[in-house]
Formats: sequence, C-alpha cells, structure tokens
Amino acid sequence: MIAKAHDAGALPVLVGGTGMYMKVLIEGIAPIPEIDPEIREVVRSLETASAYAALMIEDPERASQLEPGDSQRIARALEVKRSTGVTLGDWQLAKTGGIGDDVDLTAAVLLPERQWLYDRCAVRFEAMLKSGAIAEIEALLERDLLPDLPVMRAIGVPEIAAFLADQIEREDLIARGAQATRNYAKRQFTWFRNQSPDEWHRVESQNIDIETIFASLLHD
Repeated sequence: MIAKAHDAGALPVLVGGTGMYMKVLIEGIAPIPEIDPEIREVVRSLETASAYAALMIEDPERASQLEPGDSQRIARALEVKRSTGVTLGDWQLAKTGGIGDDVDLTAAVLLPERQWLYDRCAVRFEAMLKSGAIAEIEALLERDLLPDLPVMRAIGVPEIAAFLADQIEREDLIARGAQATRNYAKRQFTWFRNQSPDEWHRVESQNIDIETIFASLLHD
C-alpha cells in the first residue's frame, strides 16, 4: 500500500498499531514457517513457570532476554524452537521485507512527562466508557470466546467483564481501567525510548509542536 501510494504521487500516513509493527515494517520479519498445531497446543497448555524452565534449557539465550512471567513471548519462543528446530533469535537474523533501506526516514520519539501522560490515560478510559465500551464488551462476551485469546485481554475487557458480572463497582471499574491503560502506556514509553534507533530524536516534553519539530528535523 505504501508503494501504491508513492506510485500515485501521494504521501502514505500510517496510524495506530504498536512499536513492533513499525519495527517489522522498517526492519522486516523473520520467515518463520507455520507452527505445528500439536506442538503449539502442548506449549500453550504449559504453566508459565514450566514453559520458562523448558525455554532455559532449549533456548537459554532467548530465556535470558525475557521476564519469567512474560507468558506470551515465552510460549512463542518455545513453540518456534520445538516446531522448527531453530531458535527464534536465529530466525530473526534472516529478516526479510523491511523497507528501511528503501526510504529516507526522519523520525521523532515523543516522550512527554509521565504524570501528564497518565492523566490523559485516565481521561481516555472514561471517554471509552462514555462512547459505548460497556455495550461493546457485553456483545463480545456473548460470543463465548476462549479467555486466553488476545481480544479477551485487551485493555478494558477484563475490567468491564468483572463489572458486568457484578464483581466490582463502577468506581473500581474506572480505577482499574485507568491503571491498565497507564500500565500499557508505560510499556510503550519504555519500548520507544529503548528500542528506537539512536539517531531518532527524543522529544521529552508534553508541549509538543509537531510542525516545529518536524520542520527542524527535515531542515537538519
């Protein structure tokens, strides 16, 4: 789609997603084959502590890079090693498809003051509730999906589900939802600070003038 926009003389604008999506777009993605369904089922059925212990034996380098409670990344690394016989790290050395070498990229990482950011997180979650999030989650729960699916762990889903089940009051819902949003924002903040290339400008202020920042970057 980016190439198509360029061919049409248009400027593509990418919105949303996570830092990992951006990293894959720029650097490419490891050509990992499909995971054997039986292996995936076995790995995903393991308790996190057991999966981490197995990973320390089968791929100690990857295990050392992960937190012992990071169930999703631990399971992914373990299933890749067992299904392909190659570690995730080795697969990532063979990345393909990135556009980083084909484009001139000018970037700024926005790192506003934490409390200012957290205040916005609280406002955002309340805005979600006012915009129909409760009805949306109610409809989602009616689909009776597996509880370990990513959508069931999305910000607001566990909190609103608990509220709909009369397990918590609305005040607790708002507090927990705002905290979940802050936790995610903190992870994003840390990821972009540490994972972005060193040459990307860091802007550590909430008083952000986008036009001025990028005019300065492009001038450089």
